[in-house]
Amino acid sequence: MRMWKSRSVQQELFCRISLVDFAAMRDAVNRLGGNPEKINPICPVDLVIDHSIQVDFNRREDSLQKNQELEFERNRERFEFLKWGSQAFQNMRIIPPGSGIIHQVNLEYLARVVFDQDGLYYPDSLVGTDSHTTMIDGLGVLGWGVGGIEAEAVMLGQPISMVLPQVIGYKLIGNPHHLVTSTDIVLTVTKHLRQVGVVGKFVEFFGPGVAQLSIADRATIANMCPEYGATAAFFPVDLVSIHYLQQTGREEDKVKYIQKYLEAAGLFRDFSNTEQDPDFSQVVELDLSTVVPCCSGPKRPQDKVAVSDMKTDFESCLGAKQGFKGFQIPQGHHSDKVKFSYNDLDYELMHGSVVIAAITSCTNTSNPSVMLGAGLLAKNAVEAGLTVKPYIKTSLSPGSGVVTYYLRDSGVMPYLSKLGFDVVGYGCMTCIGNSGPLPESVVEAIVQGDLVAVGVLSGNRNFEGRVHPNTRANYLASPPLVIAYAIAGTIRIDFETEPLGVNAEGKPVFLRDIWPTRDEIQAVERKYVIPGMFKEVYEKIEKVNESWNNLKAPTDQLYPWDPKSTYIKSPPFFDNLTMELVPSKPITDAYVLLNLGDSVTTDHISPAGNIARNSPAARFLTVRGLTPREFNSYGSRRGNDAVMARGTFANIRLFNKFINRQAPLTKHFPSNEELDIFDAAEKYIEAGQNLIILTGKEYGSGSSRDWAAKGPFLLGIKAVLAESYERIHRSNLVGMGIIPLQYLPEENAEVLGLTGQERYNILIPEDKDLRPGMNVEIKLDTGKTFEAIMRFDTDVELTYYRNGGILNYMIRKMANSC
Repeated sequence: MRMWKSRSVQQELFCRISLVDFAAMRDAVNRLGGNPEKINPICPVDLVIDHSIQVDFNRREDSLQKNQELEFERNRERFEFLKWGSQAFQNMRIIPPGSGIIHQVNLEYLARVVFDQDGLYYPDSLVGTDSHTTMIDGLGVLGWGVGGIEAEAVMLGQPISMVLPQVIGYKLIGNPHHLVTSTDIVLTVTKHLRQVGVVGKFVEFFGPGVAQLSIADRATIANMCPEYGATAAFFPVDLVSIHYLQQTGREEDKVKYIQKYLEAAGLFRDFSNTEQDPDFSQVVELDLSTVVPCCSGPKRPQDKVAVSDMKTDFESCLGAKQGFKGFQIPQGHHSDKVKFSYNDLDYELMHGSVVIAAITSCTNTSNPSVMLGAGLLAKNAVEAGLTVKPYIKTSLSPGSGVVTYYLRDSGVMPYLSKLGFDVVGYGCMTCIGNSGPLPESVVEAIVQGDLVAVGVLSGNRNFEGRVHPNTRANYLASPPLVIAYAIAGTIRIDFETEPLGVNAEGKPVFLRDIWPTRDEIQAVERKYVIPGMFKEVYEKIEKVNESWNNLKAPTDQLYPWDPKSTYIKSPPFFDNLTMELVPSKPITDAYVLLNLGDSVTTDHISPAGNIARNSPAARFLTVRGLTPREFNSYGSRRGNDAVMARGTFANIRLFNKFINRQAPLTKHFPSNEELDIFDAAEKYIEAGQNLIILTGKEYGSGSSRDWAAKGPFLLGIKAVLAESYERIHRSNLVGMGIIPLQYLPEENAEVLGLTGQERYNILIPEDKDLRPGMNVEIKLDTGKTFEAIMRFDTDVELTYYRNGGILNYMIRKMANSC
């Protein structure tokens, strides 16, 4: 076990923390007789408001301004609360909405690489509350994501505990083909490392091929670290890193001491010198010359498909059994078409029709090569007379304002706009589910024909139900490919043999005719991506948003909660907290609330997108006088536990074995009723009955969403029994006092003959007998007995469990210190 203080006082923590938790913790410390101002970050915290909602559909108008105005209209209460937090808590800096995505802002502006603390030099490092914190590894700053709940304790001075990981060496050799993008490389790496198995391990890239990659390329690969399962994906600093710091406008004297210090400390790398290669636990290799243009999907980021195989692969998925690569559409319906009207013109949709095409996400929008590649392809397409059908929801949401500068100055922005790819905002949008609504006629056609409609996005995740409820197939692709598929209007196209369209002379135009080469893109990048752009954007980043500047916020040290608010509510996590610990006790006669399969993501557990009109959360808001237009998204209402509890497991693509279909429903066994999951949990809680969840492999994969643990806690879940866990989600469960149980090797629900209809007795030992990684006995009401591993991996995690969670532990600690 390794105990690690994540940041010194001069370093920073990157957060999407819940300020609501901090405000409630102050209340709890105050109630227990302590000093509430003890709840203050001990290190500088950068909190970037980077989840934007996209609503404007008329791409001919000023989408950016409309979206930003609506964002403030809908989220004013949240923003006022956040502004209160920036004033009430020390060491907290808030980057206003509309400034960019947290990871791209870090890469381009905030990261130091080396700190100078009064003449003492030491390497930069980072923990962040988003799993894609690893993006900064591409610049040579070791960083990874932690659970938001754990991060809140870290900010209060609690060390991170972790089991020392293995380090896998990933050797890159060869040169990429001139038509290959960094997105193609990262999707190839993602599939490869998923096959290797790197969950819970560090990956370090080395070999001569690394020198062929820009920092933006490396950051793209590091960004998708969670998708291949590793904890960190590290690229050591080399000359390319130094040139990037200069390109992004870092001060010259700082760049000089960074290089000088790293060379002196033996941390500066020459990737062509094999004598500098470290010893690794294991080495795997990729020849970059073997990478081909590709996408990933239709439901997982690791399911890579070569572009040349996309048409046949999708068509095979149509008829395949429901699963990661199947939609189970009857054979006779694969060619179904549905006619519809949009803006008084007639169109038709079929399986594979593209209805969302989004250049989005920090994964790719931080990379000038793929963004300029998209711009050059758009220019070539427009000049060839190609267009995008107007009903397709197209958007461009960069991760920072710098992107707009170089797209504009290089002259490609008008061509992107011509194809519908206007800038709609700066933040996480389509990639997090904030794509906004599709035209009603499009939705009606999809529903009428039970069509597998498609979203194509330059994001990092495409799990079921994440991008949009009406796009059952979603593919990750490079920004140029996003535009290409938007022009084609379908995923069922072979770009080699089928044209995108015809030009004014009636000649067919193929993708190869308009695709820019890597050399062409790099020439434009060298000319137009310059230090002055970065300096101009980031010098004013904290003051550029006038709406934010004009917000008024309370000045009290304790937040004045509004009981009528549907956005901000004091959570019940600490309501019954006392200074005395409650002894651990067995979980008795527990019902199974949900019986789930493999790869249940945090999007399945706690959706971030729009609130469905027929959901428990919608009913809650309707009773309080809100109309569907005012529902907003789950992500925007995560400061209200009443909404978020009702949104837990509300994903329409959740497959629960109890009802044997995709729906946010379950069976309430005492009454034999089929109910919304929240309603069933409420009935169990009212009857005083314990609840657990059965699930398969990779439970909690996806975003590091703390509400994926808080929500189940509020539904009364005492334990989860899984085959394996995503690292951050297991940590969040521990943080909320939920027991993560894991089947013994070679065992699972099927092997043990578990149906989920049994009653479970989990024999938790007394506190003095608890130890990390121990086995516990589980007895069923059928008489069957088996053992499972209790996944408290360190003694510190056991301490959190005894306290009912990490935040309870910190409150007691802070109250005791007063």
